[in-house]
Amino acid sequence: QSVPASKQALRAIMALPDNASLAIVAAALAAPGKGLLASDESVGTIGKRLQKVGLTNDEQTRRAYRELYYTAPIGEAGISGAIMFKETLRQSAADGTPFVECLRRQGVIPGIKVDEVCSKIPCT
Repeated sequence: QSVPASKQALRAIMALPDNASLAIVAAALAAPGKGLLASDESVGTIGKRLQKVGLTNDEQTRRAYRELYYTAPIGEAGISGAIMFKETLRQSAADGTPFVECLRRQGVIPGIKVDEVCSKIPCT
């Protein structure tokens, strides 16, 4: 069975040392015709969305909500990367597949927002 080019590229990127892969990852995320899925809603923000449709803001409901778009064919739809909330890093689909792996299988680069703690970045 052949592997789509985007999945092959993602596997190659993940195998590189962090410093060597930064430019490659940036180029893959910003490729023409591609876009990012901003799914980094905090517990409070996602809670407001769930409340509007009468759902409880608990971890199981948030997990099920996020599963809808992490298991949809978003890679085929042109999504190159997904910005995730820290809670999602340890969550899995109903079949036990971690959400990060659901994204990787589609050639989508998972990432996490890091705006909670500010740190100086070397060389800046």
